[in-house]
Amino acid sequence: MEQPRDNETERTGAPGPGALYLCATPIGNLEDMTYRAVRVLREADLIAAEDTRHTRGLLAHFDIHTPLTSYHEHNKLEKGPRLIERMLAGARIACVSDAGLPGIADPGSHLAQLAIEAGIPVTPLPGANAALSALIASGLDTTRFAFVGFLPRTLPKRRERLAEIRNHRETLLFYEAPHHLTATLTAIAEALGDREAVIGREITKKFEEFRRGKLSALRAHFAENEPRGEFVIVVAGADDAPAGGETVPADPVRTVTDLMAQGLAKKDAIREAARRLNLSRREVYQRVLAQEQAPD
Repeated sequence: MEQPRDNETERTGAPGPGALYLCATPIGNLEDMTYRAVRVLREADLIAAEDTRHTRGLLAHFDIHTPLTSYHEHNKLEKGPRLIERMLAGARIACVSDAGLPGIADPGSHLAQLAIEAGIPVTPLPGANAALSALIASGLDTTRFAFVGFLPRTLPKRRERLAEIRNHRETLLFYEAPHHLTATLTAIAEALGDREAVIGREITKKFEEFRRGKLSALRAHFAENEPRGEFVIVVAGADDAPAGGETVPADPVRTVTDLMAQGLAKKDAIREAARRLNLSRREVYQRVLAQEQAPD
């Protein structure tokens, strides 16, 4: 007797409760598509795609004829509840992004949250991911890492985000587009120091490339060589002490001053200092206030 292929075989092969499948797609090389993903996309009732034109090409390559609908950042609030209604009525929907794992830096995570709240089964179909692919090929520490993704575009928000992760010892993973790459490398180096880093470009594609070195050297290279393609920036985590042998200041006033110098507003700097030093915000505020009121 034939054994079930996996946990979702019965759900996709016969009528029953609806389900959501978070289906990974290749990030460049079509050979990275899994057999399981092809089968589930064929058996689903509907595919919710970030860009239907892009996904239509993928489906044609694998001879998949399942109906498509658009689901992206700009329509998720309207479209998400409608997809939930269809799944509650029994539909099996596969969610895909343009490339990689849906839910990583795209609206697939919103649909998953809605499905979980509605009691709909959510099944991940593993596959290619640009950040993890860059990490394992970087040569940097892989035992602890943090996904940062795209940094905020506004200067205050970007500075705040970088200040939050400045002392994280985990290897840091960033995404970036070519036209922002050099500016982002500059911002990271200014906020975190001139750390060891690796840049993965066009991962799994024909012109895949990894460049390794200090952030300053990488920035200099791409300032002279126009960045092309999609990039992952992998940055070494903070050492036990910042460069130069200085220890991280334990004084709340100095910590707040340093954070404000990085661009944080006073209120945000007090909150972040309290978090880092495991103190109450009130205590940090009072220490800062006392310093400000002290005679010269």
